[in-house]
Amino acid sequence: MTVFNIGSINIDHVYQVSHFVRPGETLTSNHYQKILGGKGANQSIALARANASVKHVGAINQSDQDLVNQLAQSGVGTALISHVTQATGHAIIQVNQEAENAIVLFAGANHAITGTQLQETFAQAQAGDWVLLQNETNGIDTAISLAKANNLQVAFNPAPMDKTLVEQVIEQIDLLIVNEVEAMDLFNVKSVEAAQRQFSQQHPQLAVIITLGSAGVRYLDKDGVIDVAAFNVQAIDTTAAGDTFIGYCLAGLMSEQPIALALRQACAASALCVTQNGASTSIPTLEQVTQFLEQQA
Repeated sequence: MTVFNIGSINIDHVYQVSHFVRPGETLTSNHYQKILGGKGANQSIALARANASVKHVGAINQSDQDLVNQLAQSGVGTALISHVTQATGHAIIQVNQEAENAIVLFAGANHAITGTQLQETFAQAQAGDWVLLQNETNGIDTAISLAKANNLQVAFNPAPMDKTLVEQVIEQIDLLIVNEVEAMDLFNVKSVEAAQRQFSQQHPQLAVIITLGSAGVRYLDKDGVIDVAAFNVQAIDTTAAGDTFIGYCLAGLMSEQPIALALRQACAASALCVTQNGASTSIPTLEQVTQFLEQQA
């Protein structure tokens, strides 16, 4: 079983700052890193480090082959990444002393995925494979329609949140992954519990993962609700925590782990991620996650 991850590839410019820059302010950064990022790339690396088979589908500028090399070195299949004339997507990331981040994104080549590229992707897929999508690329609705036409399972992490898009495609999604704010925004409600009721009433066949930050994660499907607590660690940088969780969780579900176990392993991976600086560079290996869980037992 393979995950075809149709996702962003970014160059992350990460600045450690005392506080987020205010309007009109010029602020000196304490530290700077230039690293591979993007929600799509992060999730592909997390899948690969969790020992899942993953092929990344995306686009970069033809001068940035080193990004593809980095993905390949992490175990990600890269043959479906195209090279285009547009600038590679990138992000300006501020990380403050409380390990919070503020991010400015430029889509660039991430919005240059073509219909031909998607057709080539699904020609390689087999029934039962997964398609994973975020909302940092173009062609989301087309990709989901093609995936379902080819009997593939679809996981969608609609970040940055686009309520209209989610409403258009939600009946074709098998697994929706949102944070608590995104879940509430989807139904214009003010609590996770209210959002949970709306999911159950309006989309009873949909599996939903709601990440709850330091409170952990909640899983909903037609069989009920599972809550898994987060691990208590000293956070340094939360940039790729959600992406790490998603990659590890989907890897666990693909390997037919019990849902609660897959969620716990994903929470452990996310906890380890936030103890390191950077995005893709902070994603732990399965061996590291296993050792961490053994220490928590």
